[in-house]
Amino acid sequence: MMQFIFAKTLNESLLCLTAEEQRAARLTLLELQLDPSSPGLQYHKLTRIKDPRFSSIRVNQDIRVIVHRDGERMILLYVDHHDKAYKWAERRKVDQHPVTGALQVYVVVEQEKVVVVPRYVEQTPFGHLSDSDLLKYGVPQEYLDEVRRWREDELDDQLLQLPGEAAEALFALHTGFTPDVAPALAAGTDTLTHPDSQRRFRLVSSSEEMQAALEYPWDQWLLFLHPSQRRIVESTVNGPFRVGGSAGTGKTIVALHRTVTLLRRYPEHRVLLTTFSDVLADRLKAQVPKLLHSSPSVRERLDVETLTGMARRLIASERGPVALATEVQLRAWLTAGASELGLARYTPHFLWTEWTYVVEAWQLTDFEGYRAVPRLGRKARLGEALRQQLWPLFSRVLDRLREAGLRTEAQLYAELSAVMATRGRTPYDHIVVDEAQDLSIPQLRLLAALAGQHAEGLFFAGDIGQQIFQPPFSWKSLGVDIRGRSRTLKVNYRTSQEIRRRADALLAGAVADVDGNEDVRSGTTSVFNGPEPHLSKFTTTDEECSAVAAWITEMGSAGVPADQIGLFVRSESELPRAIAAVTKAGRAHVVLDSTLRPTTEAVQVATMHLAKGLEFRAVAVMACDDHALPLQERIETATDEGELNEILESERYLLYVACTRARERLWISGVKPVSDFVRDMGG
Repeated sequence: MMQFIFAKTLNESLLCLTAEEQRAARLTLLELQLDPSSPGLQYHKLTRIKDPRFSSIRVNQDIRVIVHRDGERMILLYVDHHDKAYKWAERRKVDQHPVTGALQVYVVVEQEKVVVVPRYVEQTPFGHLSDSDLLKYGVPQEYLDEVRRWREDELDDQLLQLPGEAAEALFALHTGFTPDVAPALAAGTDTLTHPDSQRRFRLVSSSEEMQAALEYPWDQWLLFLHPSQRRIVESTVNGPFRVGGSAGTGKTIVALHRTVTLLRRYPEHRVLLTTFSDVLADRLKAQVPKLLHSSPSVRERLDVETLTGMARRLIASERGPVALATEVQLRAWLTAGASELGLARYTPHFLWTEWTYVVEAWQLTDFEGYRAVPRLGRKARLGEALRQQLWPLFSRVLDRLREAGLRTEAQLYAELSAVMATRGRTPYDHIVVDEAQDLSIPQLRLLAALAGQHAEGLFFAGDIGQQIFQPPFSWKSLGVDIRGRSRTLKVNYRTSQEIRRRADALLAGAVADVDGNEDVRSGTTSVFNGPEPHLSKFTTTDEECSAVAAWITEMGSAGVPADQIGLFVRSESELPRAIAAVTKAGRAHVVLDSTLRPTTEAVQVATMHLAKGLEFRAVAVMACDDHALPLQERIETATDEGELNEILESERYLLYVACTRARERLWISGVKPVSDFVRDMGG
């Protein structure tokens, strides 16, 4: 019986076709699986190529599918217009690596180069490596001499010719790191079981699987996991676990697959997949069925929702519906109370952050608690006398909440935590958290209470370098100790090598949390190259708007749909500049807020804080003036050098988040003098 193997290159090429061409290709591939001998498929043996096992299958007059047949196995490799498909096949080879055992597809070496020995020996990055060294890293045998001849200035392009594991290993060596090498297959083991085979090939065993694979060609994570991701997804751990890594390294992918792994590993257990915003929760909810398309009974044991939505639902089932106070109400009560109590010396920003990150975070209800609470994450010194001045204000806000019959989100989490503490069994056996870097103290306490005592109860995915909503605090002090149980992903799938390098210049090579858990970010590599980011400075805002408008028009001419273009600014006061640029380009726009989902056929405009979880083919980050980034209003609230440094660091994180929403094209601009952060990126 014929086995069908789906290659990642087929997914990638299918996406490049028009919608009508994709539909035709899908029908042909489904027909192929149902009846490989159907005369309508019109096989054509390819000649004049390196691998004689390649054939083409006719989709229509112009579209061809390239397949590789070896006995009773057929690999579905590529689909394109006739000439392009044949040209792709002419330059490719499929083979099992002689040392690692992985099944590989790679660009063949065109011809042997004539080596002219100069009077001096040019230093090459890999010239010192032996055959055995290169082979253990997965370099194909025919590339051994070629790799040793590569020069420094050729590497970005040349590495892309190699299988992923070989390219990543050589990149790691070149940047001073030790490559992570998967063990070689034991003799007689199926090559498809090798972790590096599974990053690019997937055995499709049913028509349902084939249909799912063809329906979602843009979701590469549906079929393919990098070995480093797979090890985390399938691991068995004895305590809370966190996966980190810079933007685009697939942390959300790992969270989704980990969720499915837990559901299948423990058939009687319930799992919660959660995050902080409705938009992100909706995206997770839409993606899970793609991994559980044939397992409705498994889906019944999974809840996907925000932490706030889950907490409101569970409390409502115990004590009835809950009404939450809004941020607008709380800020108004703080401002009015400060005026009445003669606290004009304290800015509204300080009062709000003191309420949020101290009083609310630690759920303080009296002055004794406020006097004794640790102020980790609050750099401003606040002695007992000053706290005595402030507590009547916070006590008044607590009274207003009780009188209005309202709760804050933090109170909601604390109340539910108390309820769970009285139960012998919690609603969930496992909780998987995406964007975990921005968890608050009450949220983490609730998660610890909900997860119960199961060793694999808590799994976190998040990047410390993208912490933009919460000040740092000790997870260990709240009973969530991830020391020794954290891993950092190093392969970037979302952003090009050029964008990643510019964005990484904003952050240190390693970032650590309060408990000393470190994410070493250096050594990260992207899987594709693209144009260099465009960094520009202008004399006036009108000049900037005109230039960004021209860029938007250029993106449209390059085939980037309007809804795949994102424009970000630091704060709401700069939104009119972004809107003016889109309007000048003659395109529709939509301004995103915390509840509005991205809209089709319109350029997406938002502040940097709303960039989390989004991604676009092209991103423009505008209005990066020195007074806007870092935001001058925040700088003026700093009470000492420590707090100023924390503000500057979080502002850097914001720009990093905005820039790394871009997959292919990135534009960064401002009016002179531009932000120091832009200069750090090379602008």
